[in-house]
Amino acid sequence: MSASEAIAPLEADVYGLDRESKRRWLLGGLNELTRHHRLNCREYGRMVDSLWPAAIEAPDLESVPWLPVRLFKMLDLKSIPQHEISRTLVSSGTTGAAVSRIFLDADTARSQTRALTRIFAEFAGTKRMPMLVVDDDSFLRDRSRFNARAAGILGFANFGRDHKYLLDEQLRPDWDAMQAWLDRHPDQPVFLFGFTYIVWQSLVKAARRDGRRFRLPAGSLLVHGGGWKKMEEAKVDNAAFKEALHDVVGLERVHNYYGMVEQVGSVFFECEHGRLHSPAYADVIVRSTEDLTEVRNGAPGVIQVLSLLPRSYPGHSLLTEDLGVVHGEDDCPCGRKGKHFSVLGRLKNVEVRGCSDTRTVPTP
Repeated sequence: MSASEAIAPLEADVYGLDRESKRRWLLGGLNELTRHHRLNCREYGRMVDSLWPAAIEAPDLESVPWLPVRLFKMLDLKSIPQHEISRTLVSSGTTGAAVSRIFLDADTARSQTRALTRIFAEFAGTKRMPMLVVDDDSFLRDRSRFNARAAGILGFANFGRDHKYLLDEQLRPDWDAMQAWLDRHPDQPVFLFGFTYIVWQSLVKAARRDGRRFRLPAGSLLVHGGGWKKMEEAKVDNAAFKEALHDVVGLERVHNYYGMVEQVGSVFFECEHGRLHSPAYADVIVRSTEDLTEVRNGAPGVIQVLSLLPRSYPGHSLLTEDLGVVHGEDDCPCGRKGKHFSVLGRLKNVEVRGCSDTRTVPTP
């Protein structure tokens, strides 16, 4: 497959393929990726030949070979020669903790950027808005800290302009600077981005502590993801999070997303009805925690993620550490086709590493 063919899946209608069309679309591309990675990544080839010898040409999506995400913390898995690596992403982690290492070539990085752009446009349009980043900008000066959190900020920064970083390196907000920046855009919708727990701690709770309230212009929106384990520990659910944001900054539009460094670009955005959606080039399967068979819609299980984007590394079919439930397919009230689902939490006895919603997975 040539480089131009590798990004062809992005020409599909992001949320316009019905179930049968999407399954055919994905299965052909995923089988091709399995063959490609089997031939070009020795470790992956050995695992597939040993565990799924009959699945090189999977008959359906549920039969596509998968890897547990934690393998990327244990092995350097790549399907390109060393000299073609243009970027290495690492998951956020505490000092001394194992991190995932994801190797990208120029074509895979480009595909991921295009995919994220098309998904974002479906929810926020194509016009760039003034952007408030609920984080600090120190990673811009120190690229040794260029991890999944930094990659997420820079990825979404492409959709904004006149960027303002709200926090200092201790994640403390500068309210006066924020107000001065807002005063420059009194009537323009603002795009806010941040990781969920940081938004909660350093925007919502800090504003309440300091007695500050803001009213952002109509049409402003927040995109956030990651850190839900800490939110669960703080007993703050999605509804309470949105209500608090409305109280503190007057936001009406808040979109959570589900994603991970091992499949950058294949993000699952939350629609207006609170459901996460799979785009045309990605999908989710929910499997039983007992025997890893697929469970019916409405039943909880461990989430498997599929994506046509990872070509430089074998990340096209991954078993995560997260529990979720598929609510339906092609029938969400928002009108977007594809599966819509919720993330329920994490598998027990799995330690959280960092706040960027990157994750380790126990091997089944």
